[in-house]
Formats: sequence, structure tokens, C-alpha cells
Amino acid sequence: MNILIKNGRVIDPASGFDEQADIAIAGGRIAALKNIPADFRAEQSIDAQGCIVAPGLVDLAARLREPGYEQQGMLDTEMAASVAGGVTSLVCPPDTDPVLDEPGLVEMLKYRAEKLKKARLFPLGAITRGLKGEILTEMAELTEAGCVGFGQAEVPLSNTQVLQRALQYAATFGYTLWLRPLDRDLGKGVAASGPLATRLGLAGVPVAAETIAIFTIVELMRSTGAKVHLCRLSSAAAVALVRAARAEGLPLTCDVSINSLHLIDTDIGYFDSRARLTPPLRQQRDREALSAALADGTIDALVSDHTPVETDAKTLPFAEAEPGATGLELLLPLALKWGEQSGAGIRRALEVVSCAPARLVPATGTARIAAGEAADLCIFDPAHEWQLNPEALCSQGKHTPFAGYALRGRVRSTVVGGCVVYQQQQG
Repeated sequence: MNILIKNGRVIDPASGFDEQADIAIAGGRIAALKNIPADFRAEQSIDAQGCIVAPGLVDLAARLREPGYEQQGMLDTEMAASVAGGVTSLVCPPDTDPVLDEPGLVEMLKYRAEKLKKARLFPLGAITRGLKGEILTEMAELTEAGCVGFGQAEVPLSNTQVLQRALQYAATFGYTLWLRPLDRDLGKGVAASGPLATRLGLAGVPVAAETIAIFTIVELMRSTGAKVHLCRLSSAAAVALVRAARAEGLPLTCDVSINSLHLIDTDIGYFDSRARLTPPLRQQRDREALSAALADGTIDALVSDHTPVETDAKTLPFAEAEPGATGLELLLPLALKWGEQSGAGIRRALEVVSCAPARLVPATGTARIAAGEAADLCIFDPAHEWQLNPEALCSQGKHTPFAGYALRGRVRSTVVGGCVVYQQQQG
């Protein structure tokens, strides 16, 4: 279908293009930007007056709850939430049930996602069978099935020898391991160590649980030459270690979640289980360090860490509640909020949720707006102010620590592969 998007402010963070321009789409790709051929005939027109046309968002951390946890989220509802949030490509971790450790499971998940014709799905395969940390999976076969990397989700690899072998395997084939830096024994708490956790009587997770794991990973990277992506940093000390490793030239990348970027431990309030998250919310200085690192490029990408949780699992005492929060539909407005508050600006805010994460997963495409590129686009009204009502979200998960927040920026339309897969209902 030929589509013409007109009158919008087009921002392409990768090239720096930022001006009002029309976009012509044909055959699933951008046929022309700004100078539209006179003979172009559009079958559908989208008036983007007052809106920004940006590359579709790329989310590197989104749990879709299938297979195995359908009571918490169905693939169709979470993919609908994705496009409602302007997310056109997303990476999902392997902690499904059964775990994504067999090619057939990966192929089935990708097939189901493709049938829905919404966002593009890029699974991570498990590093070890069943995420048990003992026997390595056949990474080559999982890659052929469609995996873009390998991780352990929230299950730490406590056996250093197994981690070393996994890194050696990955280095041999050029794969990337996606690791959440966490020491198994130190990371068993439910809140960040500090005065608040002590006062509330909550078991703490010290910063050392993160830094010890990073020290180990970096040392093994030096000896194996493997590429590693650290998932959801949470502390200032972790940022310092990443900065040093990158200065050394190690192929280390990382991301931070919208939760850690905007919230701190005091947002737990009086045992608010909506703020029961992994990694736990840390102190103000940690949030400031994470924000600065995202602005200067030390942290590559901002992620939603979308984890839909059913009500029965959340309405429990804080320490017993299941960690996680919905986030797909909040990624864009919270990125914009960060860009404004930090002074990083709208271009950097869009970059960390589009072309920057796309560079880490080349299979997602370039997330650029230019002639010949895939037509994956997010059209949003940057001035639209709205109050977050969790019940109005498309996601089956309705729990978020941002409930009631005043946000700015609302997606009007989402285009994937040249097809309009989401349009906001008027009225």
C-alpha cells in the first residue's frame, strides 16, 4: 500500500534530520522524504499536523508472557500494547515456560508473533538448558531459529566456569551474551540496601551484588574476547565500571530501564508492591548517575522492562509480591520526560529508544528515516498531556509505579513494514 504522511515534523536521530517534511511509503519502505515525486499516488494519507514522525521504537526488554504465563499476559494483548506505545521492534528474554532453549520453541513464538501482524519480535535464547546454569544450549541452532542473542533473564549464572564456556562459545561465533549483572547470593533481597530498606525491615540487595558480577564478566571478556550486553544497570558504581571497561576498548554495551531512570527507593512509599521491581530502585545519586550516563552515551539504550504481572501476584505483602511492572506504552512518554528534565533534548531521547538500540540488534533494521529504509514509524503528539490510568492500557498487566502520573506525548499512529498497525481512537 502507498501511504503519504504529510505535515509532520520528521526527526531522524541517526542523521540529525529535523524539519517539517512529507514521507512517501511504497512496498513497505520509505520511497521519498521531503521531495515527494509528482507522480506518487497515495492510497492512504495520514495528516501529522502538530505531530512528530520518528523511527519506530526498539525495546530491548519486554516480557510477552507466552508461552506459559498466559494469565499474566497474552501475546496478542502485549503486542497490541507494543504498537500502541509506538514500539515496532522488541526483544524478549528467554524465561518463558517452557524456556526458549530449543529451536522449535523459538520458531513457534516467532511464527505466532508474525501472524498477529503488529510489532516485530526478536527472541533471546537461553544460555543454559532450562536456565539451570549447568548445560549450555546449542546457540548455533537457536540462532538459525531466530534468536538475536543469549541470556539468563533474571537467573544469575553462579558457576563461573559455565559462564566462561558460554563466553568462549559466543566469541567463536560472534554472538552476544545478554547478562543482568547480579551475584546470586548477594542478590536475594527485595529492596536496595540502604536506610529505607532497614527502616522498613526489607531484605536488602547491596550495590556489590551488581558490581561483583560486572567485575567477573569484564575479566572473562578480556580472556575470551566475547561481546556482552549488560541488562538494566541500577547503580552509580556499575556505571563507573562500564565506563572504564569501554575506555579499555572492550565490546561492552548496556541499557537502563524507565523505572531506574525515573524512580528511587523512596518511591516504594509504605510498602507499595507496584514498586517491587527487579533490579530494585536505588538512591537519588544512582538515578542521577544513570541519567548522566544515558545522556553521554555510556549507557546505550533505554528499555521498558515490560513485565505484566497478574493482580493476585501483586496484591501481596511487598516482600512476597512478584516483581515487575507494565511499561511498553510508557516507554515513549518517559523517554521524552527524561530528555526534557535532563537537558539531553528530544533528539537524544528518541535516539536511546530507536536507532541506538537498533545498532545493538542489527536484525531489527536501522531505525532510520531515509529513502530505501524500512517504513517502521511512530507518529506522536508531543504536546498531548494525559494522566496514566492503568486500566486504560492495552497490556493485560495493569500494575505500574507510574499510575496517576501526568505524562506528555501520545502515539497517534504506528507503522510497521509500511502498514498502519495502530491508530489512536478519536474522541
